[in-house]
Amino acid sequence: MTARRTSDGLLIDRSQPMNFTFNGTALQGYAGDTLASALLANDQLLVGRSFKYHRPRGILASGAEEPNALMGVGEGARFEPNQRATTTELHDGLTATSQNHWPSLQRDVGALNAWIADKIPVFSAGFYYKTFLFPRIAWKHVYEPIIRNAAGLGKAPVEADPDTYEHYHAHADVLVIGGGAAGLVAAREAADAGRQVLLIEQCAHWGGRTLVDGVEGADADWVAQQVAALEAMPNVRMRSRIMASGLYDHGYAMLYERVADHRPGQPGPRHRLWRVRASDIVIATGAIERPITFANNDLPGVMLASAVRDYIKLWGVLPGQRAVVFANNDDAYRTALLLKASGAEVEVADVRSAAEGALPVAARDAGIKISLAHGVVNVKGGKQVESVRIAPLDAPEKGREIECDLVATSGGWSPVVHLWSHCGGKLSWNAGHAMFHPDAARPPTGVDGEAMARCVGAANGDLTLDRIVPGSDAPSENAPQPHWFTAAPGKYAHGTKHFVDFQNDVTAADVRLAAREGYESVEHTKRYTTLGMATDQGKTSNINGLALLAEALGAEIPQVGTTTFRPPYTPISMGAIAGSAKGILFKAVRQTPMHDWSDARGADWEPVADWYRPYCYRRAGEDRHAAVTREVLNARQKVGMLDASTLGKIVVKGPDAGKFLDLIYTNMMSNLKVGRCRYGLMCTENGFLFDDGVVVRTGPDEFLCHTTSGGSDRVHAHLEEWLQTEWWDFKVWTANVTDQWAQIAVAGPNARKVLEAAGTDIDLNNVKFMDYVDGQIAGCPVRLFRISFSGELSYEIATPAGRGLELWEALDKAGEPHGIMPYGTEALHIMRAEKGFIMIGDETDGTVIPQDLNLGWAVSKKKTDFLGKRAQERSDLVRSGRKQLVGLATEDPSQVLPDGAHAVRRIYQEIEMETIGHVTSTYFSPTLGRSIAMGLVNDGLSRSGEWLDFPVDGGVIKAKIIDPVFYDPKGEKQDV
Repeated sequence: MTARRTSDGLLIDRSQPMNFTFNGTALQGYAGDTLASALLANDQLLVGRSFKYHRPRGILASGAEEPNALMGVGEGARFEPNQRATTTELHDGLTATSQNHWPSLQRDVGALNAWIADKIPVFSAGFYYKTFLFPRIAWKHVYEPIIRNAAGLGKAPVEADPDTYEHYHAHADVLVIGGGAAGLVAAREAADAGRQVLLIEQCAHWGGRTLVDGVEGADADWVAQQVAALEAMPNVRMRSRIMASGLYDHGYAMLYERVADHRPGQPGPRHRLWRVRASDIVIATGAIERPITFANNDLPGVMLASAVRDYIKLWGVLPGQRAVVFANNDDAYRTALLLKASGAEVEVADVRSAAEGALPVAARDAGIKISLAHGVVNVKGGKQVESVRIAPLDAPEKGREIECDLVATSGGWSPVVHLWSHCGGKLSWNAGHAMFHPDAARPPTGVDGEAMARCVGAANGDLTLDRIVPGSDAPSENAPQPHWFTAAPGKYAHGTKHFVDFQNDVTAADVRLAAREGYESVEHTKRYTTLGMATDQGKTSNINGLALLAEALGAEIPQVGTTTFRPPYTPISMGAIAGSAKGILFKAVRQTPMHDWSDARGADWEPVADWYRPYCYRRAGEDRHAAVTREVLNARQKVGMLDASTLGKIVVKGPDAGKFLDLIYTNMMSNLKVGRCRYGLMCTENGFLFDDGVVVRTGPDEFLCHTTSGGSDRVHAHLEEWLQTEWWDFKVWTANVTDQWAQIAVAGPNARKVLEAAGTDIDLNNVKFMDYVDGQIAGCPVRLFRISFSGELSYEIATPAGRGLELWEALDKAGEPHGIMPYGTEALHIMRAEKGFIMIGDETDGTVIPQDLNLGWAVSKKKTDFLGKRAQERSDLVRSGRKQLVGLATEDPSQVLPDGAHAVRRIYQEIEMETIGHVTSTYFSPTLGRSIAMGLVNDGLSRSGEWLDFPVDGGVIKAKIIDPVFYDPKGEKQDV
């Protein structure tokens, strides 16, 4: 190993060397290293190029806040771009490649961007809005292709992912997020109180900064004792390598576990996504050190002061031999002292005019030179730091140059408040420490008004161990002095090389330009400059950028506010989001209890939403047309049965269920009697038809709502959205029970005979049309609905899904003497079209209201309100000339109109044609022996008897507008 390795290294095991490669070069580290620590140990300071200017970039941090060291990790099918070297655990055989350069990391053509920008401010804030306007013709063929090729970081993998991923659900009394000192203390307190505790930590080790900055009473030994005690408690679960991705309402947390990244190819899932419900959530996520903005502060060798300590203490890596520590606080002196003790030459530039705390005093006693009221004004070097210039802050031109290879910068600490903000917690500004911290008076609250989360430790603004671990001997620290920008004389005076957002190359000059151009909102500035919009979400840049914006606007930082923190806290893999839903499980096929029976009897399957349903049941020698014709005629003349289990079934229950459904449906449901059914329509708030189905009142406070087969999930979400956001005070509960019930339609003149032959305790002669009764058929418990989608005498029979096949087979056997046979979806569609019944998705397209479909009778004129009522009164929805549903009979009865064919009216001497309607449903009717169709035609109802032209394949099909009810218009057959 190199001279950068020291005798320290709390986390590494020197007895286990690990071989890895970086850009094809073979290197070596140890078990316990991160990729970042191993690269530093091998003297690899240059690790990537910045996004916009392609400037050389090195490792800045040691954790999830790292903005620069993004790598492509792995090979082939396990290649993954944009992995942080600071959080990637080293394993034997790891392959890493740097990103965003060509042809090589050392010699990158893209660096011309930086050279150009140094001469002409072409890439300043908002350049993409200003640069690519003229000439307009160049956009499509020049600008857009170049921008698309330059967009993004890293290369997407192209091979199928061989790993597995899973989802996991868990509950806890207390979820503690963060395994540092504050998290360990909080977990111990909760566990001692007898509560079930889940303690998580995003790193592979416990203790957080206590391992590095520990003091007597709170050091590595104390951490080991606390971990051992917690591991021995039966009511505590501890998981490392797991990150809290987001917090949401009702104590819900999303966690992301890296199960096998450090041991690729091993059995088990690679990543696991946790969904956790907790009564209480403790946020112990610590704080992130802020860099200071000065000229060329992005060069490799400029690092956060705390990260320098981490690499020395945890991984035994000395990041530099000659260092300058640039600080505005006492904590940074810990870095100066550790560097000195590790053999490095150190000098401190402190922006404060006095530094009298215990740590600065210890630094002076150790012989470290301290320049007060000084700052680093510029860094010099090519691909790494070679020297810095420090100068008095009030006279930046009177500086001196110091040769060095490391700049450790510390601008104070920002509590990690992301999770607190995810679930609605508010922030307060602490001027003394120049930081936003959680406002305990405005916590995130649950539905009962109780606080559902609290922050502890550094995440709460308590930055010293004595405020976290009682009895620990932490040295006193004086307050920091806010310092956001160090002026540089000469060409960098305006901040053009003072980098705020390292990943997106946003400079102080960009932020100031945004303010001058009127972007006074921090959210607008963020989008205009791309500040904080990279994969690190501005963890090291947001507060600095916010402070610079406030300064430019002449406002206080709290007045400017903060940007919105959004999940995930750090990026999570697409595999974890998908879980097991890939390959054949990507969109799982749903099957009814009768699926195998149908498959064995010639079912010709078709996909219907998530289901597979029989299009028809083909017999030997039959094509589809012949099978469908047979099924339709048999159901009309004898009896058929249909597997209707796919119909959506949603229970709506509670004292306010009727009132709620009156608002959801266009017609009244609250006055529906128990044991009766009613056809209902649902509209969106814009008035357009959304779904339809039969509603059944199954009890005084309970309804069963049937939906279209593909609509159950969508309708259930619709109901829940309105319940939770608009009518949250209604005492109503909903449940999607589609899969809990098998449903069978028995339709045809012999339907009653079949049910009687199967054996039933229901008096079928007293079950009238649109009745509902409970009972038994063939020994199976059933719900019997006398409803018809075919126009024939029909019963729909629901039974628990586990009894579905049993009932189906019993009905099939009982129906043999009566000519029963199953029919599929095409026969179903033909029979409903013969009756003029609409189909959601055929007769509706998101622009149709019930009145367009001759369903005005199902729209209550008595109700004061329902979803869509006021929208349906808009001028465009009540105007004459709207498309209306009509029946269409072709001049040639054997000719079937194509789906979607347009009806036209010839104008201008028949040279041009105007579309006046289109076909929505079209079939050949075996019952009528001719083609039938329905369509939406302008003013269709007033055009009855008119012939329309439908241009098709160079010819024209003529069809006459007739009543859309082609079969049994009086409905006599369904009422027998």
